[in-house]
Amino acid sequence: MPLITTVEQLEALYGLPGEASTVKELDHVIPEYAAFIEASPFVALATSGPEGLDCSPRGDLAGFVRIVDGKTLMMPDRRGNNRADSLKNIIRDPRVGLLFLVPGSGTTLRVNGRAHITTDTALCASFTVDGKAARSVTVVEIDSVYFQCARAIVRSELWNAARHVDPKSLPTPGQILEITSRKTIDGETYDKEWPERAKKTMW
Repeated sequence: MPLITTVEQLEALYGLPGEASTVKELDHVIPEYAAFIEASPFVALATSGPEGLDCSPRGDLAGFVRIVDGKTLMMPDRRGNNRADSLKNIIRDPRVGLLFLVPGSGTTLRVNGRAHITTDTALCASFTVDGKAARSVTVVEIDSVYFQCARAIVRSELWNAARHVDPKSLPTPGQILEITSRKTIDGETYDKEWPERAKKTMW
């Protein structure tokens, strides 16, 4: 199996990026990029730590990532499974990557930077939803920000409802947990309790 092991080999295969691929990258948020951040209800957060890499979904009301200024973003952390993989990584390696998705848009926005975590009471309270403050806030200092063209979204037909998969055709979380826990978790009970549990722990 042929392997590419040098940057030179890679560039020989793919060529060099054109002007449109490089001129779009900035070290700060401009109004045009702010529009995507403010419209996005979903972000993939990539981090790195001693145990390896992590890419975690972050979803909230559209615009939940706050633009403080052209170089700073703030993102609330809500209730979850308490693994806190991303937050543990940030504490030990501040480098982060964010990928913003906007439903219906083929264009995505990428941000790379360095982050830290704060539990400032007033700041967490400012992200309150449904009467519940953020558990913590991740502050991102931007190194680079740029849009990604629509090819991946177009190829995948991500927003095409006709191509959406019926959830019933996939294993449920309860079924997976029953198998991975070697039946110490009752999958059917887990799935039945999930809707009510989600209502109480969404924020």
